[in-house]
Amino acid sequence: MRLDARIPDGPIDEKWSRWLDAHRLVGPLNRPSHTVIVVGTGLAGASAAASLAAQGFRVKSFCFQDTARRAHSIAAQGGINASKDFANEGDSVRRLFVDTIKGGDFRAREANVWRLAELSENIVDQAVAQGVPFNREYGGALATRSFGGVLVQRTFYSRGQTGQQLLLGAYSALQHQVAQGRATVYSRHELLDVVLVDGEARGIVARDLVTGELERHAADAVVLASGGYCNVYYLSTNAKGSNVTATWRAHKRGALFANPCFTQIHPTCIPQSGEYQSKLTLMSESLRNDGRVWVPRDPDEQRPANAIPEEERLYFLEERYPAYGNLVPRDVASRAAKTVCDEGLGVGPTKRGVYLDFRDAIRDRGRAAIEGRYGNLFEMYQRIADENPYEVPMRIYPAPHYAMGGLWVDYELQTTIPGLFAIGEANFSDHGANRLGASAMMQCLADGYFIVPHTVTHHLTKRREHVDETHPAFDEVVRDVQARIDRLMAVGGNTAPQVFHRRLGNVMLDRCGMARTEAGLIEAIAEIAEIRDAFWTDLRIDGRPDHLNQSLEYAGRVADFLELADLMCLDALRRAESAGCHFREEYQTDDGEALRDDEHFATVTAWEHAGEGVVPVAHDEALEFDSVALATRSYK
Repeated sequence: MRLDARIPDGPIDEKWSRWLDAHRLVGPLNRPSHTVIVVGTGLAGASAAASLAAQGFRVKSFCFQDTARRAHSIAAQGGINASKDFANEGDSVRRLFVDTIKGGDFRAREANVWRLAELSENIVDQAVAQGVPFNREYGGALATRSFGGVLVQRTFYSRGQTGQQLLLGAYSALQHQVAQGRATVYSRHELLDVVLVDGEARGIVARDLVTGELERHAADAVVLASGGYCNVYYLSTNAKGSNVTATWRAHKRGALFANPCFTQIHPTCIPQSGEYQSKLTLMSESLRNDGRVWVPRDPDEQRPANAIPEEERLYFLEERYPAYGNLVPRDVASRAAKTVCDEGLGVGPTKRGVYLDFRDAIRDRGRAAIEGRYGNLFEMYQRIADENPYEVPMRIYPAPHYAMGGLWVDYELQTTIPGLFAIGEANFSDHGANRLGASAMMQCLADGYFIVPHTVTHHLTKRREHVDETHPAFDEVVRDVQARIDRLMAVGGNTAPQVFHRRLGNVMLDRCGMARTEAGLIEAIAEIAEIRDAFWTDLRIDGRPDHLNQSLEYAGRVADFLELADLMCLDALRRAESAGCHFREEYQTDDGEALRDDEHFATVTAWEHAGEGVVPVAHDEALEFDSVALATRSYK
């Protein structure tokens, strides 16, 4: 299989405009005859569904939550990047492009990243027009702040709830289209498979999570906006319901899965307090603008944090990375925190934490200024940790947060299955081996508002016969889905799916988390196989399949995670280098930084499903760097 990214010719800053000028259009009177399915109602899904419906297409929007506005995007906190340079620092599209390529450790496709940087300015204008309440300076201009991996203030924010406010804007736009009769939202529905007709995506089979009924939905194109897969680690910052099922089932139908080993560990999360926890809580990276990260220099330190004098504090990020200090990228900050904790300098009951201290910022700027920026985050921390961060430092530690890997897509965000598109965190395309903070919401809204409405339109101009739910292909897929449900229900074991999920998460975090080794990955693959065998022989599911059954839902998602985990470890084993979040301990510089191998791995690795029990096939897309020179990433 040859991977054709279909990147337009011409200078990088003209590629998208040239594509827009040349792409085919569907006339307004013909658009209502086309149906588009959008799976997921987060920032990417809601914005795509609203935009496609506003163009005049019939849109079916699916989510497994009880309402579209409960998508996990609502949990995003710190902000959204845009190269508008309101801070008058000399920012530009090129600077945002270079920072994103560098932040991803030169493992992203240049053309897609430039387009993202180019469209970033439009996103903020769109959100302001929708009434998103961004923070503003005293004079009324939109306020900005810095995030990790950059030296400018390009992040627009709404206190610590930017994701919620942006999602409400996209959700409102979608609900307007629902009211106009152009969009229908199917809540409490979960995609369980994609339907192909003559090799093209022409619909889905979804399960009504309230009644248990399997439903058929036909369409002329399918857009997956179902998010990432970091819940493979069990403990992550993702919502408990976040899963890989939509993209994984598409993968098993023929969509290639790219760079699955690229998963981001976020440096600022509230540390785990016990085995009883089922998820972790994110504390926005924006806190590193004003908070200083440190640990005691003495591993036997027993005094409260505020009693430790300045000279006995190790500000390890500031000392190791003087140019960026506390604002180094997430992968760098996370590994540094793990290192000091491994050296015995960690804080808190488990000694797996570091301090994030606002003492100096409150002294210099006043409590009111800090509260105006982060008030809801401080309140959230106090409710969870029972400590007042205005008076004592927060305790933070890295946690799984975001997946840079996902379905392989070309420049048009189309997967290797014609008619099947993947946007937002569901695809691999923009972040390389590490995502810069505040770039997730930027990608989701660029994909949903400004890219996929045009690329889907271009696809819909191809002539094809109308397909409805009576097509035999739907019968076949329904049989496959029902057979899988029957297999899960028939195991009849004694162990709940959560137990297997926790076991899998422990293996993945230990062997395929912040650091990986060849030996550890080989062991992980063997252990995952053992867990998977135990799952299919001792799984217990209560209730009936033809009814509300959250145990069945969860078991299906865990089964997919067990298969994905194997591919993640295989991908990490094959990539014999360190790049961004993928840190192979065998490949590091003398001072402990990631050591890339550009000769062999300046590539996207896209995996083809070869059948049950068969080793998947790897396909490589070579990455070319014409607009920014390959260089060793340094934040010192």
